[in-house]
Amino acid sequence: MSLLFLTRAKPLFLSRYLSTFLSPAPTNLLRRSFHGSATMSEAEKKILTEEELERKKKKDDKAKEKELKKLKALEKAKLAELKAKQAKDGTSAPKKSAKKSSKRDASDENPADFVDPETPLGDKKRLSSQMAKQYSPAAVEKSWYAWWEKSDLFKADAKSSKPPFVIVLPPPNVTGALHIGHALTSAIEDTIIRWKRMSGYNALWVPGMDHAGIATQVVVEKKLMRERGLTRHDVGREEFVNEVWKWKNQHGGTILTQLRRLGASLDWSRECFTMDEQRSKAVTEGFVRLYKEGLIYRDIRLVNWDCVLRTAVSDVEVEHIDIKEKTLLNVPGYDKPVEFGLLTSFAYPLEGGLGEVVVATTRVETMLGDTAIAIHPDDARYKHLHGKFAVHPFNGRKIPIICDGILVDPNFGTGCVKITPAHDPNDCEVGKRHNLEFINILTDDGKINTNGGSDFTGMPRFAAREAVLEALNKKGLYRGAQNNEMRLGLCQRTGDVIEPMIKPQWYVNCSMIGKEALDVAINDENKKLEFVPKQYTAEWRRWLENIRDWCISRQLWWGHRIPAWYAALEEDERKEVGAYNDHWVVARTEEEARKEAAEKFSGKKFELTQDQDVLDTWFSSGLFPLSVLGWPDETEDFKAFYPTSVLETGHDILFFWVARMVMMGMKLGGDVPFSKVYFHPMIRDAHGRKMSKSLGNVIDPLEVINGVTLDALHKRLEEGNLDPKELVVAKEGQVKDFPNGISECGADALRFALVSYTAQSDKINLDILRVVGYRQWCNKLWNAVRFAMMRLGDDYSPPLTLSPETMPFSCQWILSVLNKAIAKTVESLNAFEFSDAANTVYAWWQYQFCDVYIEAIKPYFAGDNPAFASERAHAQHALWVSLETGLRLLHPLMPFVTEELWQRLPSPKNTERKASIMICDYPSAIENWTNEKVETEMETVLASVKCLRALRAGLMEKQKNERLPAFAVCENNVTSEIVKSHELEIRTLANLSSLEVLLKGEHAAPPGSAVETVNENLKVYLKVNRAINTEAEQEKIRNKIDELQKQKEKLQKVMSASGYEEKVPANIKEDNATKLAKILQEFDFFEKENARLVAETGNVQ
Repeated sequence: MSLLFLTRAKPLFLSRYLSTFLSPAPTNLLRRSFHGSATMSEAEKKILTEEELERKKKKDDKAKEKELKKLKALEKAKLAELKAKQAKDGTSAPKKSAKKSSKRDASDENPADFVDPETPLGDKKRLSSQMAKQYSPAAVEKSWYAWWEKSDLFKADAKSSKPPFVIVLPPPNVTGALHIGHALTSAIEDTIIRWKRMSGYNALWVPGMDHAGIATQVVVEKKLMRERGLTRHDVGREEFVNEVWKWKNQHGGTILTQLRRLGASLDWSRECFTMDEQRSKAVTEGFVRLYKEGLIYRDIRLVNWDCVLRTAVSDVEVEHIDIKEKTLLNVPGYDKPVEFGLLTSFAYPLEGGLGEVVVATTRVETMLGDTAIAIHPDDARYKHLHGKFAVHPFNGRKIPIICDGILVDPNFGTGCVKITPAHDPNDCEVGKRHNLEFINILTDDGKINTNGGSDFTGMPRFAAREAVLEALNKKGLYRGAQNNEMRLGLCQRTGDVIEPMIKPQWYVNCSMIGKEALDVAINDENKKLEFVPKQYTAEWRRWLENIRDWCISRQLWWGHRIPAWYAALEEDERKEVGAYNDHWVVARTEEEARKEAAEKFSGKKFELTQDQDVLDTWFSSGLFPLSVLGWPDETEDFKAFYPTSVLETGHDILFFWVARMVMMGMKLGGDVPFSKVYFHPMIRDAHGRKMSKSLGNVIDPLEVINGVTLDALHKRLEEGNLDPKELVVAKEGQVKDFPNGISECGADALRFALVSYTAQSDKINLDILRVVGYRQWCNKLWNAVRFAMMRLGDDYSPPLTLSPETMPFSCQWILSVLNKAIAKTVESLNAFEFSDAANTVYAWWQYQFCDVYIEAIKPYFAGDNPAFASERAHAQHALWVSLETGLRLLHPLMPFVTEELWQRLPSPKNTERKASIMICDYPSAIENWTNEKVETEMETVLASVKCLRALRAGLMEKQKNERLPAFAVCENNVTSEIVKSHELEIRTLANLSSLEVLLKGEHAAPPGSAVETVNENLKVYLKVNRAINTEAEQEKIRNKIDELQKQKEKLQKVMSASGYEEKVPANIKEDNATKLAKILQEFDFFEKENARLVAETGNVQ
C-alpha cells in the first residue's frame, strides 16, 4: 500500500476495515516504508504514477461500491433503531423476517475476512480479521510452530535462576519414521514440559537420535545391494561406513521433523546424535573408565548370533515364536522352507560294544559338536555307564557319559541328554560344570566349518540338518521323530533363526552396579527412584536380582568402534588377533594405547590392531542422559541440568534401556540420571490387537493428523513388503476398520486422545473415532470463543482484578468450578495421572462452560436490555477470565488451538502482554473464587433443568424446542427461596416460557402437567398445551411406587432384624430412620399424584 493511497483513504473506508489494513504486521511494513528512504527514485515515482493511473480507471467503480455500502450501512442503522424500539415496546420482529435479515447480513460478509493471510516462515502467525465459522485443524495448526521455534520459546537457559526441570526424549532410531508410539511419547512429554515451563521452571526437553547400529546397517546394506549389486564386504569397511554417513545425512532424522508437526516443544538448539563428536567422546570415556575400574572385561561366552548380519544381537532384538508341532518356515538364504517343531531321536553307539544310548534333539545338526552325553546320577538304568564313553558315528570322537543332576530329568524321554556346549545355553553351563570341550561347528554366516567333519563342511546349517539325518539313517542310528512344542528365536531385523554361538565378546560386570540400581528404587532409607505406575517396581526387582553380565560388543561396521587395541607380540606363537586375552589394552586414542602397551610389554616388539567390533547401541543409549548435557566435560548444561527430572518411556525397555541408564548414570555421573520414571501403555488397535502391517491396522499419526482416504491406506500397504496373501488380509482389515478412510483430525485432537487414553492400564486400545470426537470438540471450543468474542465486542477491555462476590450467580458459579478444575488438573499432573488431567479440563470446558455458562448468560446480552447492564458487564468479565484461564489450563494438552484462540482474546490495557500463551503462567487456584454455597445451589438448578428436559423429551413428539410453562413445588421455604432466586437460570437452560414456584401445602399441583422428582425437597411439573398421555404418566408413577416399595421393604427388614436396637450404632439407626421417612414421604407423594391424574382424566388403572 502506498503512502499516497493512505493519505487519500476516507475515514469511513478505513474504519470499516481497520483490523484488516492496520493489523500489527502490515503496520510495521508501513512504518518501514515511511522511514526507509528520504527521497524517491525516478523509478519509484514512475511506479506511483502507474498505480495512480490504475486507481483512476477503477475510481468510478469504487465510488459506486462506496455509495452502495453507505446505503447498506444506513439500512442497518434503521434496522437497529427498529430493533431497539421493538425491545422497548416488548414486541419483536417475526422470526421469518429475522432470518431474512440474517441472510442479508451474511451476504455483506467478505469471505477473505475469514481466511488467515499468508505468514512468512518463522514470523508470528497473521490471523484473519474475522474468526472462521468452522474450526479447521490445518488452518489453525499452520505457522505457529515455526514462530515458536524461531522465537526460542523452547530454549532453556543454563544460567537461569529458575528451578530446572529436564526430560530427555528417548532417542528415536535415525532410520525411523513417526509411528503411533512416538506420538504417544511426544504427547505425554510435551504435556509435562509445557506445564512445567508455564509453572515457573527452567524447562528443558532435549531431542536426539540414536544411530541404531543394526537397523541402519541393514537399511544401507539393502540399498547397496539394490543400487550396485554389492555387499558391504565387497566395498570394504571404510567405504561402507562412508555410505552410511551419506545416507544418514540425506535421509536420517525425518522423525525429528515429523515431531514438529505434533507440536513437540523440544529445545532444538541442543539436538544431538549418538555418533556425533561429543557423544562419541562420552562413549569412549565411559568404556575406558568402566574398564579401568574392572567393570568391563573380555570373555568367550554363548551369544545370540544372527547368521545374516554376522553379529551377536541383544535379547531385546530377538522375537520368540511358539511352535506347537511340525511347521515349515521360510528362513533367509534358503530356497525352500525349513522344518521346525520336530524332536528327532538317534542312537550313539557305546564304546566296547556295550550297546547304545538314545538321545533326542530339535537341532540334529548340532550333534556334530557334541562333547558329552548326560544322565542323572540316580538313574538306575544307566548306573553301569558311569565313567564310560560313547563313540561319535561320523568322526570317532570319544564322548564321555557324565552325571548331571541339575540338567537331566530321568523321567523325560530316554533320560539321556546330548551335550553341545558351544551351541546351547543349558549345555554351555553343563560344559563349564564338567570342564568339557567347546566345539564350534559353524562359520559366522551359518555354514558348517571344518570341526563338523569333511562330509558336511561348507553346508548351510539347515541343509546340514537334512544331510545328518540321512547319514544317521544310513548307519542305522536314526530312531524316528515326533511333534514337539518349542519356542524359536528370530532376529527382529532379518527374520533369521538365532543361533547360539560361542564367541569372544566384551562384557560389563553388572552384579555391583545392578545392586546399586536396585537399592535406589526399593530401599526406603535411600530411595531416589520412583516408578509410575508403581507395579513396575516389582519388575525392576525381578530383573536386577537376576541380572547377568551385559554383552556390549557387536560384529558390525556401523557404530562406536570399541576403544581396545590388541598388542600382537613378536614372540607370540599364535598370531591371530585375540589369541591371548591379556594382550588387550584399552585407551581413549591409538596414541594412548601405544603408550600403555609399551609400558605393559616393556622391551618387547609389538603391533597394535584396534578391535573390529563396535559397541551395542544400548551402551551409547545408556549414557544418553549424561552425554546430551555435555558429559564427560564439566559443561554449564551438565552442572545446571544433571540429574534430569523424569524419564518417560515404554515398559518394554525397562531393563534394556532404563536399568542401564540408571547403572551407568550412577557409576559415571555420580547420581541417578532421573528421579521418576513414567511408563506409558503400549498401543493396540481398537480390538486390542498388536499393530501389525500384515493385519493392516498400523496407524500412522500423520495420516490421523492430515486425514487419508481408504485408497491411500491401501496404497501404503502395496508399497510395503507384504506377500500377496498377507496383502489381501491387511486390505480387508483396513476396509473393516476405516471404511471411509480417516478424517482429518489435527495434532491437537490426536494428542488429547492419546493422553486421555493413558488410564487404560498397560495397554491402549486406540479407536480412531475417539480422536475424531475430540476434533469435533475442538470445533465446539472454537465456536464457544466465537460466541464470546461477539459478546465482548471490539472495545472490551478486561479487568485487572475480579470481585466474584459482586457478580451474578452464574458468574460466581463458573469461577468457582473453574477454580476446582484448576486444582484437580494440577493435582493430577503432579501425580502423573494425565488422563484425569485431560478429563478434568475437558469436563469444565464441555459441561460447565459451554453447556451451562454460555447458555445461562444469554439473557444478559439479548437486545441490550438496560435492566441487565450491570449483569452484562460482569458476565463479560467472567467470560473473558474463564476463556483466558481455561485456554491456559488446556494449553499443554492442545497447544495449537489454544495459542490461536488466546492470541485473539483482548488483553487488559496498560499491561504488557506475553508474546505467547506457552510462556504465560499456568493457572493456580484463587481462594476467593471458590464458593461452595453457589455450587450447591447450581446443583439444584441443573438437576431441575435435567428433569424438565427429560419431561419435555418424553411429552413432546414434535416442536421439542417450544417454550412451555413449568412449576416447581418445594417442600420448604429454603428450597423455595433457592429456586425463586435462580428462576432466570432455570427458565433459560430449560427453555421455559415461565416458571412458577409453589410451596407444598399452600398450592395445589397444576392440572394437565407431568411431574419429575428433582430431590426429596423439590418436584418439577411441565405443562403442555394439549392432553398429556396419562397412561404413560401413570405407568411411570407406578414404576416409581414399585421401586419405593422395594426400598421400603428392604430397609424395614434391616430395621426389624433381631438385635438391631441393641447392636447397631445410634448414628446408623438415625440415618436409617431418616431414609425410611423420606421413602414414606415419596411414597405418599406419588400415591397422591396418581390420584390427581385419575381425578383429572377419570383413567383408573
